[in-house]
Amino acid sequence: MGFLIRVVVNAFAIWVVTLITALQVTIIPFPPGETLQLVITLLVVGAIFALVNTLIGTVIKVLAFPLYILTLGLIGLLINAFLLWLTAWITSFWSWGLRVEDFWLGLVAAILISLINWVFGIILRPKRDD
Repeated sequence: MGFLIRVVVNAFAIWVVTLITALQVTIIPFPPGETLQLVITLLVVGAIFALVNTLIGTVIKVLAFPLYILTLGLIGLLINAFLLWLTAWITSFWSWGLRVEDFWLGLVAAILISLINWVFGIILRPKRDD
């Protein structure tokens, strides 16, 4: 259940970021490009982003732990931008998916996606029974 929630939150965060046209992050939906295809594309891209973040992101974050200490966590911003760019690269093999035009604007997009995920993580956090 947690993975499905993460996919939906990622899809929503990516959709919000694509609404900001200055970031040059776009979603190309499945043909013919109607609303249902856009939602399905966002969910698939959200799932790919969640998988990339879980599998590859965890390994990179563990290996970069000394850099986290040296930069006081700022390297995490670059790692998140790299993971977003990697998701865009994976979906570039098809005629649909996520497109990130510039790495540095992708960094800003990754920061916004992280903030949205953080807010929803606080809201959707399971309640502990004490």
